[in-house]
Amino acid sequence: MGLFESDKSAQRLPVSLITGFLGSGKTTLLNRLLRHDGMKDSAVIINEYGEVSLDHLLVERVDGEVAVLASGCICCTIRSDLEQTLRDLLVKRDRGEIPPFRRILVETTGLADPAPIVQLLLNNPLVSHFLRLDTVVTTVDAVNAPHQLDRQYEAVKQVALADRLLITKSDLVEDIAALELRLRRLNPGARIENVSHGKIDPAQLFGAGLIDPELKRIDVERWLNERAFAEPDAHAGHAHHDHHAHHDHDHHDHDASIASFMLAFDEPLDWMAVTHWLAHLRNARGQDLLRVKGILNLRDEPTPIVIHGVHHVFHPPVALSGWPDSDRRSRIVFITRGILRADVLELWQAVRAAA
Repeated sequence: MGLFESDKSAQRLPVSLITGFLGSGKTTLLNRLLRHDGMKDSAVIINEYGEVSLDHLLVERVDGEVAVLASGCICCTIRSDLEQTLRDLLVKRDRGEIPPFRRILVETTGLADPAPIVQLLLNNPLVSHFLRLDTVVTTVDAVNAPHQLDRQYEAVKQVALADRLLITKSDLVEDIAALELRLRRLNPGARIENVSHGKIDPAQLFGAGLIDPELKRIDVERWLNERAFAEPDAHAGHAHHDHHAHHDHDHHDHDASIASFMLAFDEPLDWMAVTHWLAHLRNARGQDLLRVKGILNLRDEPTPIVIHGVHHVFHPPVALSGWPDSDRRSRIVFITRGILRADVLELWQAVRAAA
């Protein structure tokens, strides 16, 4: 028995999160998705039936909280909390009280911080044993986003945590190039899609996790998207941090504090040193570690180890069955608030020296 559990994410149901600021088109997106043939074996968790005008889609109420839609999707409202709602859904499915489903979508409220939901899926044993985080989708309203990103840190954080950024309402503005550039600076690794009236193929939207859902295999390249972080002058934390700091008329305090960068290490790493390094970062600056994900080549471990965290909560590290390609470097992507690449590297050097 090795130090690390083997990755079992292929056996767990994918959960995708749909977040985005008030009025940014989450409900429109959800309504379109639920009519799509490829989505009929989905369970959808929303905050209120009333808020999300799905009534025309509702066919049969199973009980007070659960309904089956015309498309065959199961829809339910969040009861006491999300953990309980997820567990109830799984129990009802296993008892045959509701149709089986292969994926879960969770829609957050417009002001919600997506981080606690991501943390629940990463490291709550009662949930993460059955479910895995697949994709964080953030809808971005082309009309109001520039104003919201200037004034609301929640809006910035929803962008920074995303795997997919959907620009909505672009038909109402002349040019979205500046918004796209701003989103890329905040989160280079996320894929940006321009979506009209919620119309998007679910295959383009979901499947951002480590497992490729079609091929049922590990896809590290897609998950890390390290090429997006490869040009320091364009994206690396210290570069765009300084760039923003000197151009206050162009850019914005919230943006200036967000740094996105990748660290790569050629030599195999010592797991104890990595553990101390990440523990120190979490303890000292957990709230400012927005998202960390990486693949590690560790001494004495024949296969790569995957790490993934949001703030101070990390998924237990897991061992993949093998290296996906010939690249054996350790690579870790960071999206942070007010933590620079140089700070993280300096701490690593200090921890390694002490070890």
